[in-house]
Amino acid sequence: MIIDKVRKLNQIEGKPKKNVVASDKMIGKWVKCEKCKEIIYKEKLHKNLSVCPYCGKHLRLSSRRRIKQIADEGTFKEIAAEILTKDVLQFDGYLKKVEALKEKTKLQEAVTCGTCKIGGEKAVLAVMDGNFLMGSMGCAVGERITIAIETAIQEKLPLVIFCVSGGARMQEGMVSLMQMAKTSAAIKKMQDAGLLYISVLTDPTTGGVTASFASLGDIILAEPDALIGFAGPRVIEQTIKQQLPEGFQRSEFLLEHGFIDKIVERKDMKKTISQLIRYHK
Repeated sequence: MIIDKVRKLNQIEGKPKKNVVASDKMIGKWVKCEKCKEIIYKEKLHKNLSVCPYCGKHLRLSSRRRIKQIADEGTFKEIAAEILTKDVLQFDGYLKKVEALKEKTKLQEAVTCGTCKIGGEKAVLAVMDGNFLMGSMGCAVGERITIAIETAIQEKLPLVIFCVSGGARMQEGMVSLMQMAKTSAAIKKMQDAGLLYISVLTDPTTGGVTASFASLGDIILAEPDALIGFAGPRVIEQTIKQQLPEGFQRSEFLLEHGFIDKIVERKDMKKTISQLIRYHK
């Protein structure tokens, strides 16, 4: 069925059917939307900012593509790149898994931080990546984000953090949980200095990240239909023994209940952030 769908979509894209070889290799060039189940040509999807052209679902985005979309071309300068994962608890197989992820994703950690310009406005930008241990927050992630906050304070720049996370990193236990307090304390210093912090919540933002810096923005934005919460809906239902409202923990539900300030589509995100920075100036 997938092969037939690929052939059909090739015709839609204007490619002659006789030239199409629907092999497993070709299928790797297509993505299935998790919402509408349509199959999308990867190149078309990337040109559309990884937003499904059929239903508007905002698919998950790598930090590399996010930075390319948000930062003005040639302005991003990475900071804190030397901060790397350490196996503080001697957790069996942890570093081996991290090294495998580094090779696979070409990333060194679950967050990339740097200075840049956004629509001509100078800022510090931190972008989390769900491809690296689901964006979980270990000591390296917490330290990188703290350094980004301290850089914003030192250079008197606004801070923008794109959050995506499964929560604290279980392989680092209590050390991971300590990052919640550390990043929150750093944000407090930034706010005391009168500097702007914009938090952008993407799908999914959960656990310890939601319970710390992700929820402390002066302005909290979110992408459409993003899952945002602390514990997952299934865990909550099992705990309180009640059925949750429809759309619970989605951006639209949280906007209605005052948890976030605005839902912004990906195509408008850069413009919205740069405008907010200018208004604050």
